[in-house]
Amino acid sequence: MNVLRKPFPYREYRIVFWLIGLNVLVFLAEMFLGEAILVTELGRFRVNRVVYQFSMIPTAIRDGSIWRFVTYMFVHDPSNITHLLFNMLALFIFGFQVERRMGSYEFLTYYLVTGTLAGVFSFIVYWFTGNRIVFLMGASGAIFAVELAYATMFPHSVIRIWGILPVKAPIMVLGFAGIEIFFMITGRNSNVAHFTHLAGFAFGWIYFLIRYGINPWKEMRR
Repeated sequence: MNVLRKPFPYREYRIVFWLIGLNVLVFLAEMFLGEAILVTELGRFRVNRVVYQFSMIPTAIRDGSIWRFVTYMFVHDPSNITHLLFNMLALFIFGFQVERRMGSYEFLTYYLVTGTLAGVFSFIVYWFTGNRIVFLMGASGAIFAVELAYATMFPHSVIRIWGILPVKAPIMVLGFAGIEIFFMITGRNSNVAHFTHLAGFAFGWIYFLIRYGINPWKEMRR
């Protein structure tokens, strides 16, 4: 058996709730631990201590802080709680069902692998475009991968946008990806790392191809 397709033992540990809890705890730490002074070649800046230590900063990665490829996805903008709320709501809505289908071990692996690779891809983009002092944070890359998994595993599921408009899961997820591509090309909402979201989506797609031998496009068209 191909080692990359060897199944994990199926267990249900409600990992989604643990992930949500960890994100909330990190956000609370951001609120209570205050700010620090960051000194760069561009000057001195006041930054949140938790954001400074755990977000993905290309220059910090260069200096050896490779844990940031993982930890950045648990850090959210402390000045905007909606950043956290929308990500955690999406993780709850889609992640719970995906975890039940995959099993907790597989789901956690999928979440961390796609989120980490989205961070690595973002580092490469930032580095070679000269944006080396940026703070990448948020679970959105991994969340996009979870949404892709949901649409692949439950292609006939119907989601009600704003609780009103019924949309099939594949249409909704592909629509989100299309919006991200539009924003990335046009430069709108440029403070959001749209390529990180798309990278999570792409690595989720690759995960299904390699791990399950499943083409998400074919599954979503069923």
